[in-house]
Amino acid sequence: MVGDPGPADAAAAPFVPPGTGWPGDPAAPDTPVALTAAQVGELAADAGSLPELIARQSVCRACPRLVEWREEVAVTRRKAFRDQRYWGRPVPGWGDAEPAILIVGLAPAANGGNRTGRVFTGDRSGDFIFASLYRCGLAARPDSVAAGDGQRLIGARMAAVVRCAPPENKPTPRERDACIPWLTAELRMVARSLRVIVVLGGFAWQALWPVLAAGGYQVPRPRPAFAHGAELAVGGQLAGRPGALSDDDHDDGRLLILGCYHPSQQNTFTGRVTPDMIDAIFVRAREAAGLPEIDLA
Repeated sequence: MVGDPGPADAAAAPFVPPGTGWPGDPAAPDTPVALTAAQVGELAADAGSLPELIARQSVCRACPRLVEWREEVAVTRRKAFRDQRYWGRPVPGWGDAEPAILIVGLAPAANGGNRTGRVFTGDRSGDFIFASLYRCGLAARPDSVAAGDGQRLIGARMAAVVRCAPPENKPTPRERDACIPWLTAELRMVARSLRVIVVLGGFAWQALWPVLAAGGYQVPRPRPAFAHGAELAVGGQLAGRPGALSDDDHDDGRLLILGCYHPSQQNTFTGRVTPDMIDAIFVRAREAAGLPEIDLA
């Protein structure tokens, strides 16, 4: 169980206790908590369903530096959000339970997902990506501002390689590796419907290959370099692996991996990535996933 966060005033607590009414909170007071990297692997592998997995993701405390940082930010808060309650916990995967497209990013933002409890929600990067997802028919609204705002993904799902907001947006290799079993298990649970993975940024691109290998996919060696618009089809899951697909399932479970520049403010403000560029990635993802064509005109 997760213990009492400490302060008597709930608004000043360093995280939202599970089961206290936060919109969309997947966890309950008795959700098991990973306190070490080994426990992450055990709890991820042992989760019996996608809801159970994301509940366990959302209460993880395996990385002390990340726990301290996310909770410190949740107490001090950015001035613009001083009157808001912060989530202050890991941000779990979110979206369609049977997605054709999985969107994988780096980590939640300290005053974005760490505040709202939903990946890419409440920050400038999220504003950019959700506007594109809406134009491309993959989101119900052009914005995502808070849990419970009515936003939903259509045929798509989002997850981060690292589920906690890291200082300076830079998780360590050890923190990345500790968190990877959550993504590995999530990929396994959505594999049957999945056709395309859109990878946002070089960090997530490099982290994805061992996840795919652990899931039984035949990944290339050497690993391909990241680039915006890079495409690579990875071989279907190997027979006998957990969650493996049969020969009758969508081309033996092959996945198309698409590289996309991360919609960070540095990239969007400088024009390194534009709305047209990211729209083209999601249109390509729709096409490869077999979703109906849309007209962006």
